[in-house]
Amino acid sequence: MPFNIFGFKALWSPYFLVILLFIVILYFLVTIKFRSSFANSEPLTTKQAILFVTSIVILYAIKGSPLDLMGHLMFYIHGITMVIMVLLIPPLLIKAIPPWLWRALLNKKPVNVVFSLLTKPVIAVLLFNGLFSFYHIPIVFDQLMQHRILQGNYLIVLFIAALCMWWSLLSPIPEYRSLSGINKVAFLFVNGMLLTPACAMIIFADTALYATYYDPAVWGKVMSLCVGTATFTNLNLSGPELFSSMPVLYDQRLGGVVMKIIQEVIYAVVLAQVFFEWYRKDQEETEREKEIQQLLNPTLLK
Repeated sequence: MPFNIFGFKALWSPYFLVILLFIVILYFLVTIKFRSSFANSEPLTTKQAILFVTSIVILYAIKGSPLDLMGHLMFYIHGITMVIMVLLIPPLLIKAIPPWLWRALLNKKPVNVVFSLLTKPVIAVLLFNGLFSFYHIPIVFDQLMQHRILQGNYLIVLFIAALCMWWSLLSPIPEYRSLSGINKVAFLFVNGMLLTPACAMIIFADTALYATYYDPAVWGKVMSLCVGTATFTNLNLSGPELFSSMPVLYDQRLGGVVMKIIQEVIYAVVLAQVFFEWYRKDQEETEREKEIQQLLNPTLLK
């Protein structure tokens, strides 16, 4: 059955698109036109602009395009969009916002106190993984899916927790870098391990866990919130099986697998960057030590 039966508004979320466009305009106004209002500001780089626009485009793709609606029909689509939201977009945003703008935001004492606490490595990793795992407990998941405002607020909190977790690894401000070298590798390893139980529960379950995808009554309530009660009632749909031939249990297992694979790929890319940055700094320090030794011992120059 085609997805266009749900209508343009449900498929493309025009109001959400307007909000995101406003954020993009605000970003460029602050970083270009009003940059002089901030202390020690520097020109916006092409890389930062591209990363910011890319993060917004991806955010719209997973939360404003038909992918968001499809996530209410197929769990594996929901899994893909969830992992992208918390593991791909936050690091892009951290790198996209100039350090001088981060400093301006963090110089506010209340913000600084809370942010400094939440970005402590141990707190950040436990908070993010705890919220992510709690979200995927079946009874919690089904309740959140049936209450749009509650789910929206939970996802905002989870996104902030993800931002704090990534900050521990990718902070663009030297004074906020709490991890370095091998500690970053360990941090990524612990993150991967803590995400594993939630994915394993989803992959190895013998029965379908989420009523959202197999109970017509629950699914109907969720879809009514997503596309509007009047629209959904007029469609007279029986369940998500109309849009996918994949059995619910296989769909669930596929969702767990793709979440774990995407997480591993993203962590592998970041791990490679961490390793090469660590190697480069080690080489630079070695070269500086050699230069110092040569200056202190002129005979080495012969």
